[in-house]
Amino acid sequence: MNAETRITEIPNRPIKSASTLLFALSAITMSPQIQAASDEGRWLIRAGISLVEPKSDNGQLSVGKISVNSHTDPSINVGYFLTPNWAVDVLLALPFEHGFSINGGNAGSTAQLPPTVSLQYHFLPGAKIQPYVGVGANLTLFMDERLNSGNKLKLDSSFGLAAQVGVDVPFNAKWRVGFDVRYVDIDSKVSVDGQDVGTVKIDPYVFSVNLGYRF
Repeated sequence: MNAETRITEIPNRPIKSASTLLFALSAITMSPQIQAASDEGRWLIRAGISLVEPKSDNGQLSVGKISVNSHTDPSINVGYFLTPNWAVDVLLALPFEHGFSINGGNAGSTAQLPPTVSLQYHFLPGAKIQPYVGVGANLTLFMDERLNSGNKLKLDSSFGLAAQVGVDVPFNAKWRVGFDVRYVDIDSKVSVDGQDVGTVKIDPYVFSVNLGYRF
């Protein structure tokens, strides 16, 4: 081996050693998080309370300006993790009953059932605090529509997009508490005694607090 060959080889050894050391440190640092994520099951059931808060301007009908009230009810989420980061989530709940006013006066009420399916991305699986975002679709079914005047009220079903931001704080691999906020696009055509009177735009934020179990 000549001198030139020795000179060119010597600097490579520290570089290779440094790369090996960095790889080893990275593996050591990430291994607890990877292990924690693998210890958690694929299914996640959340049970809690959800507040549906419609936006402030709900539309102008031919019979007057409509305003929809908020409502709180128990809710359930069922999630399935495709990978440690990606999950499919379904929001279920008892029907939310909303009173509404027309031109400022109490006019009636309706119930709505808002099943929502979302694809979620979980940023830090296995961490002590686990934030996530989601996007999906919502189908809102209206029932028990009622006008105080006695006229027949009908609200059509609504299909729209939904977005979500949330966080889970695990106690262990099984139990966790969570909080999330969803925005749901809900617009419904309204008819009174069979006559179209316009569209109500509910477009609520849904605030949820829950206790989750992963298995």
